[in-house]
Amino acid sequence: MSAPAFDVITVGDSAVDTFIKIHEASIECDIHHEECKICVRYGDKIPVEAIGHGVAGNAANVATGCAKLGLKTAIYTNLGDDDIAKTIKANFIANNVSDTYIVSNKNKESNLSVILNFQGERTAFVYHQPWFYKLPKMEAAKFLYFTSLSESFTSSNIVDEACKYIDASGAKLVYSPGTFQIKADVKRFPRILEKSDIFVVNVEEAKKILNIDMKEEVQVKELLSKIHLLGPKTVVITDGAEGSYASDGKRNLRLGVFPVQVYEKTGAGDAYTSALICALSYGLDLSEAMVWGALNSASCIQKLGPQNGLLSRAEIERNRMVVRDLVAVKF
Repeated sequence: MSAPAFDVITVGDSAVDTFIKIHEASIECDIHHEECKICVRYGDKIPVEAIGHGVAGNAANVATGCAKLGLKTAIYTNLGDDDIAKTIKANFIANNVSDTYIVSNKNKESNLSVILNFQGERTAFVYHQPWFYKLPKMEAAKFLYFTSLSESFTSSNIVDEACKYIDASGAKLVYSPGTFQIKADVKRFPRILEKSDIFVVNVEEAKKILNIDMKEEVQVKELLSKIHLLGPKTVVITDGAEGSYASDGKRNLRLGVFPVQVYEKTGAGDAYTSALICALSYGLDLSEAMVWGALNSASCIQKLGPQNGLLSRAEIERNRMVVRDLVAVKF
């Protein structure tokens, strides 16, 4: 059998994000500090500390991250026929992400989002164009990364098409459901869960998937176990400043974070996932792959936007030599 044409193909939406950093705002939280709101003066002109633009979206960020780490990468994504589409496509080409499977849709606008950054935390205003999804005929890849789509994905056969691609190509499936996939209930699509070699979510997403109240205190070990029962072989759960957790069904692993000065958190999870995939592709153990993820994520949150802080393989390996005490432990 010939070698796969790609190391990774990502499947999901792409967008251009506008990043706005402000300092004149306040935070209001409930008594449990679990539901918080960012508040600005209504009807006023709010000073902006910094503003920027960049290509984003889970599939786009992971594709770019994997390519920067040395993997041969492609993306299936839908774009309009506007200037935003040109910007997104040019960004992929500049970052060595193949545009072979990009679909251009006439008379449609591409996705846009606005990211509000206050005190290092981001609030996202997200617009997803209601694309019609149809997976093109794709060459074989070692990994298929399946992630965030618009709400219209339920009107397509994209989930079944991804499963058929996995069966035909032998690719390992990395599944990281987005907002609308979780809203539609990932349990409605058991086949893709059962085919998932790696399932990646954060703690809040894990609770939503399992129908657990956000205010309920649940041990991460329980979240890992319950998601395993849905079918995935390996489950990875990220938890912001608390670090990340993983289980391959035989061991539970916990990893802290590499402490850095946070500038903006957009794309932290995507940076983690791209480095995790790359480490596994290079034959490293899950525990070391988690460390790669943490290092890439730490670099990402020191820069504006989800892609400006992404590391190369050489940079991760160099950082790893310095941070020898960052080790995943069993729990």
